Amino acid sequence: MTEGKSALMMMLMMMVLIMAMAMVASAAQGTATFYTPPYVPSSCNGFQNDGVMIAAASDTIWNNRQACNKRYSVRCTGATNAGVPQPCRGGTIIVKVVDYCPKGCQGTIDLSQEAFAMIADPRAGKIKIEYNQ
Repeated sequence: MTEGKSALMMMLMMMVLIMAMAMVASAAQGTATFYTPPYVPSSCNGFQNDGVMIAAASDTIWNNRQACNKRYSVRCTGATNAGVPQPCRGGTIIVKVVDYCPKGCQGTIDLSQEAFAMIADPRAGKIKIEYNQ
């Protein structure tokens, strides 16, 4: 490899690393709970069936319906209580906001039961998360 190509490859690798670090750093911290079916009607889409990879947004995200139909990646980061000390199952899910979780909502985002179960043990009820749009 020539010296110029080597320098270019090194620069590209550094850019990818910086972008990856920025994505991790930009994740917001919060909590997630879950709700159970039926999932329709929803505040955003009425009686439209949006599947099960959905969520209801708390006031933190809702922003006067601006969150409707936006997708969020959500990752479990830990327990919020002593009931299930290690609830996380690993991985990240993508959910679409289709509903509003009213005042008194116990989490930043209220996931469908199915979405919650993909990233955490449902017996936990509430988990710490990182999320971003």
